[in-house]
Formats: sequence, structure tokens, C-alpha cells
Amino acid sequence: MLSSRIIPCLDIRDGRVVKGVRFQNLRDAGDPAELAARYEAEGADEITLLDISATPEGRATAAQTVARVRRVLSIPLTVGGGVRAVADAARLMDSGADKIGVNTAAVARPDLITECANLFGAQCIVIAIDAAESAENLGRWVVRVRSGMGTTTIDAVAWACRAAELGAGEVLLTSWDPSSSLRPIATPPSRRMWIV
Repeated sequence: MLSSRIIPCLDIRDGRVVKGVRFQNLRDAGDPAELAARYEAEGADEITLLDISATPEGRATAAQTVARVRRVLSIPLTVGGGVRAVADAARLMDSGADKIGVNTAAVARPDLITECANLFGAQCIVIAIDAAESAENLGRWVVRVRSGMGTTTIDAVAWACRAAELGAGEVLLTSWDPSSSLRPIATPPSRRMWIV
């Protein structure tokens, strides 16, 4: 059995860490490099940066923010947001990311997972899933995209399993409805799942 690991997830907007609820009413929470360094000093095993405005704004994650964070870390760094193609993933890896998180673009084009896994290895590909309880079918969880602004009819559990089959090495699962609980996701034993 895998031991628990501490992986702080920093939501980024305009190069700053932000806090809010469901990506709304965002307030500034500090500099990502400073916060990442502090989390590492306090014992974090890994850091995740998610640029929550990159996809809705149709842009890529700022490589300079990734490079600044990488310079202060000795632990693994996962970066997501605005990854639409292998070239986007390569740019982030070149900037210092150890792993790449994909969500919206992978839902639209699942082959992106396989393409990235073939180039960088499955251990470098994280499928990020924002899951919300279905209004039509309570107890069923569906995938949200575009930083929660869009919803699909895709079952979150089925999507996690399919993403693992396509080559995602890890699942980053975020519950859009924190008062409810997601049923366990059965991913292959070689895959890891985080729950936020």
C-alpha cells in the first residue's frame, strides 16, 4: 500500500496564488515561488501549480512562473492549465515541470494523454478531473471543464479509468461539491490518485 504524501496545490492566476470557492471570489494569497518554497520547508513531498485562468482565457500557462518556482524547489513540480497540445507540455517541461496536468483539452481530445505519455512517460502525465454531482442523477459524478465553467455528461469514474488506460500515470481528483463524497476510483495498481 502506498503511504500518504503531502502535495499542496496552488491555484495560479496572473502569476499569483489565489484562493476562492469554486474558482469564484478569488483573492490574492501570495507569490507562488515563496509559497512553494515554504511548503517544501514544511515537509511537502511535491508541489502542484494549476493556472486556473489559462484555459478560460485561451492562453498557455506562463512559463516564467514555472521557471521561478522550479528555481526554489528540490521536490517534484506538477504544472497544469492551458495544456492543449504536446508542444504546450514540452514548453512547461523545459521550464522546469516534472509532470504535466491536463483536463479540458484531454476531455475534448483524449489522444492528447497518449501523445504526451509516449513522449514524456506515463509517470509525467496527470489527468486532472473536476467532478460534480449530476443534477439529473444524484450519486453520479460528472466531469467539469474550463476551470469548472463547463459541465459534461462524462462519468468522472469512467473517465479516470479511461485516462489511466490512455497513459495517465496519476489522477488529480477535485470534488466540485465538497459536502458530498466521491465513490472510490479503481485505477490500475500502477497509477496514483490524489483527492483534493
